[in-house]
Amino acid sequence: MIVNKDTNPERKLYYLGALVIEILFDSPEVDQDYLVVYRRLQEKENVSHAVFSLTLDWLYILGVIDSNAGRITRCF
Repeated sequence: MIVNKDTNPERKLYYLGALVIEILFDSPEVDQDYLVVYRRLQEKENVSHAVFSLTLDWLYILGVIDSNAGRITRCF
């Protein structure tokens, strides 16, 4: 078994991606404003705008979200 020596898992994209998915899942709307999602993530974890953008890029590549005119649309 490989032991992960990372002491800050909250800085990983998969962790932040899970938080973004939770934010999108908890909303009754299918799409949300980019800045609204960022502010709601900021309430849970203090992340920079650059890390938030990387997280959204990762979720987009996975096919979990889509983007249209500043709105984040969940694909689940």
